[in-house]
Amino acid sequence: MGKPTGFMEIGRKESGYRPVQERIGDFGEVEQTLNEDDRKAQASRCMDCGIPFCHWACTVCSKIPEWQDALYRGDYKEAYEILSSTNAFPEFTGRVCPALCEKSCVLNIHNEPVTIRENESAVVEKAFELGIVEPRLPEIRTGKKVAVIGSGPAGLSAADLLNQNGHTVTVYEADNAVGGLLRYGIPDFKLNKGLIDRRQKLFESEGIEFVVNTKVGVDLSKTELLKKFDAVCIAIGAMKPRDLVVEGCDAKGIHFAMEFLKQQNKVVRGEKIKESERISAENKNVLVIGGGDTGSDCVGTSIRQKAQSITQIEIMPKPPKERTDNNPWPYWPNIMRTSSSHLEGCERRWSLATKRVLSENGKVTGAEVVQVKWDKDESGRFVMNEVPGTNEIIKADLILLSMGFVSPEHDGLLDSLKVEYDNRGNVKAGVKDSLTSINKVFACGDAKSGASLVVRAIESGQRAAAHINDFLMSK
Repeated sequence: MGKPTGFMEIGRKESGYRPVQERIGDFGEVEQTLNEDDRKAQASRCMDCGIPFCHWACTVCSKIPEWQDALYRGDYKEAYEILSSTNAFPEFTGRVCPALCEKSCVLNIHNEPVTIRENESAVVEKAFELGIVEPRLPEIRTGKKVAVIGSGPAGLSAADLLNQNGHTVTVYEADNAVGGLLRYGIPDFKLNKGLIDRRQKLFESEGIEFVVNTKVGVDLSKTELLKKFDAVCIAIGAMKPRDLVVEGCDAKGIHFAMEFLKQQNKVVRGEKIKESERISAENKNVLVIGGGDTGSDCVGTSIRQKAQSITQIEIMPKPPKERTDNNPWPYWPNIMRTSSSHLEGCERRWSLATKRVLSENGKVTGAEVVQVKWDKDESGRFVMNEVPGTNEIIKADLILLSMGFVSPEHDGLLDSLKVEYDNRGNVKAGVKDSLTSINKVFACGDAKSGASLVVRAIESGQRAAAHINDFLMSK
């Protein structure tokens, strides 16, 4: 490595966030950037350990020590080439990935891991700045046509590799812009959507065709689809949200998190929303039900919409601050996490279940919650039990449901294709070939596995593309 003693001489230095009072006034990215010297110094901390657990933990198997070394030496071309050899979108994962790699970094034994995620983002931005990123045109076209349905991270990943293999790829997107979850699920303050536009233009110059505002299975029939293409890749995500089924849940003022986030992203994009359809947190008491990343995004968005108060509740217990004995390094740490949105101001509570929704004149006014505890039953499974006498009312004018997703939407494409589902309602596809129950129709990403991380969707798309290529070339 360029500096074998770097990890002993230099401490971890993060970019940090823009000042709170500045960033809550806009939807610009909250993370700052280090100068070039500091960034190289951070890369020098990669210690060339005997076993790169960072590589082991990374879903796309990023060759982290190698490109950290190239970054330290200032060779951005080499760093980008190594980085992009396993990941087509380091600009996305460099911003929104939870950094599985850092949690497994050997230096994380002392809570001082290399700033891998930030270094990744810095490499790709410098590569674009220096003109290193150029279109890669396939030398030979196979004459085979592939339809990729869904333009999220899984679909884009599959489309990229299939195109590089020489197949003619058309990506269909039901919405009005490419990106899927990246475009309309993640707030702009975490991911600038200009990055998606930039990557799309690059893909188009490489020969990939994008067709938006098209619902395959409705606007393009199953018969037309299977007749026109030699293979089909389903990458529609898992966007059916888990609902709140309690008394009063039909009151006005209750929305799924993705409705709320998607609408705000469209507003930031410049689209006009009818006043009667606008979901706004302005001057309202907001209750976010669900303690995950999507719930955190609802918090940050509500703050920027000038909510009066924000409470986020979670049915599970509060995580510990540090690893427990049964959760050792280098595994993912199940510990308390605080996002940039949480730092901007909200009340967070755990072990609360929602009993009913209160309303007046049809409009939500609050929710009754009760404390719960999780006990093991005779078989060793955790069972939720209410704590008597702990019922209370949380005042709310707007309730955002962020309790996860149950499966992909079945209406339209999937039901028209008559694909087989697994016991969770996801598209059933082979582990070894990504093939569904329908000939020449494959599946990847959240549509196949259920809702998960962006980096896992990228890897799933890569795997499906390899299987589709094998299928096409065998013919």
